[in-house]
Amino acid sequence: MYISRLTTLTFVIGSLLVGAASAETQLRSADTHPDGYPTVEAVKYMGELIKERTAGRYGVEVYHSAQLGEEKDTIEQTQAGVIDFNRVSMGPFNGIVPVTQVPSLPYIFRSTDHMRHTMDGPVGEEILKAFEAHNLVGLAFYDSGARSFYNTKKPITSLEDLKGMKFRVIQSDVFVDMVNALGANATPMAYGEVYSALETGVIDGAENNWPSFESAKHFEVAKFYTLDQHQIVPEVLVMSKSSWDKLTPEDQAIFRQAAKDSVVKMRELWDAREKKSREIVEAAGVKINEIDKKPLIDAMKPVHEKYLSTPELKDVAARIQATE
Repeated sequence: MYISRLTTLTFVIGSLLVGAASAETQLRSADTHPDGYPTVEAVKYMGELIKERTAGRYGVEVYHSAQLGEEKDTIEQTQAGVIDFNRVSMGPFNGIVPVTQVPSLPYIFRSTDHMRHTMDGPVGEEILKAFEAHNLVGLAFYDSGARSFYNTKKPITSLEDLKGMKFRVIQSDVFVDMVNALGANATPMAYGEVYSALETGVIDGAENNWPSFESAKHFEVAKFYTLDQHQIVPEVLVMSKSSWDKLTPEDQAIFRQAAKDSVVKMRELWDAREKKSREIVEAAGVKINEIDKKPLIDAMKPVHEKYLSTPELKDVAARIQATE
């Protein structure tokens, strides 16, 4: 009887241990964008790949729509290990990981294809590795499209039209200096505050890509969009280093590959969303105009000189521009 009970107890304990080992560990990921946005869906896709490739041991839950806070706050939480994954615009990292200033520079990339090819290559890998010194692991780069100015006042058809206008920018010195170099006034502001600031006249305009302009409903109050395409800034997917260090080397390889694979999905979704977003804002009566970019590019020379302040940063910029 005693042996029988002992055997049964051993079996139950063993079953519990096996169950605990195979139970899914749910990891948290932050994003400021709404559900359905390409970056949100790409991280969900990465989570599906991770779950499949770890036989259900890990899953990823994406907290979209800034549920875990604005980007500055979520970066700190990710560094502290409170958040496991984070999809963040490059700008807020400019003051934390200096090399991220280079791909954030205005007109550093010639086109979206140039940006993608560069960030998929050796330069991109080098920038991802730089995050590790800041309690983060860089996993992959996503798209954020070409950023352009939009406003509530008038069509911007020349550099002169920008002078004196007040534009919201993300909380990044590069963005502030870019707008100021154009003769406009930069106003750093959280993304979630932009709609009301446009509506009430606190700012005259902002700058962003088609999907953000559309999904945040800024087009409802800002009816003028100028295709100056001053920045094609990649976004970055990072993981908390403390969360990363808990993984086995085998699982680290799975996570890294799943992140890379999610880039393909993200780009498919992005290209489709960009087209759809432009159609939506055009149908809503937004006036879209072209602009001669050369005067804007020339105005950026002091900005490039300021931020390419070391031989290392100058080298990264030169290699970006030399990439075909």
